[in-house]
Amino acid sequence: MHISKDNTPALVLIDIQKGFEDIAYWGGERNNPDAETNMQKLLVFWRTYDLPVFHIKHCSTTPASPLAKGNVGNDFMDFNTPLAHEPIIEKDVNSAFIGTDLKEQLEHKNIDTLVIIGLTTDHCVSTTTRMAGNFGFNTYLIEDAVATFNKIGANGQEYSAQLIHDTAIASLKDEFATIVSTETLLNALS
Repeated sequence: MHISKDNTPALVLIDIQKGFEDIAYWGGERNNPDAETNMQKLLVFWRTYDLPVFHIKHCSTTPASPLAKGNVGNDFMDFNTPLAHEPIIEKDVNSAFIGTDLKEQLEHKNIDTLVIIGLTTDHCVSTTTRMAGNFGFNTYLIEDAVATFNKIGANGQEYSAQLIHDTAIASLKDEFATIVSTETLLNALS
């Protein structure tokens, strides 16, 4: 791993919002119940060492969505409340780079290393990770600080949340990002 505190890695927290606490709405099953605990450990570490933190917030254009602006679900989870100096990037698509100035903010601060965590593995986390890799960022995805929900396939077959998570991670591994655990990353940075 080529990551250290010296190269000022940015922590990108994707869609860690109260709307994702409604597991029934998203399919009824979620993997990685420890994801938020790991997300919080990473956020505390980044804040302790005054490293850059970027909060991504999904603002759904579907009024009935828990993530729509004005709905309680649009709010950040309590442990993830941004501090005054931490940028909040609002988006309404899967990628944190589309329709936002995230790339410009990162470039302005000369940040070339991203550590990505959040929700959900196969949607906004995956799309943002793919674009980060394509833009040339040195990208790390923390596999136990992301999670997703079960899905119904085109043929009506149900796929477990863990399977969806695992295949999304496998698709990103090496080509778009380095995949590591929370513990491995924190040990490398300590």
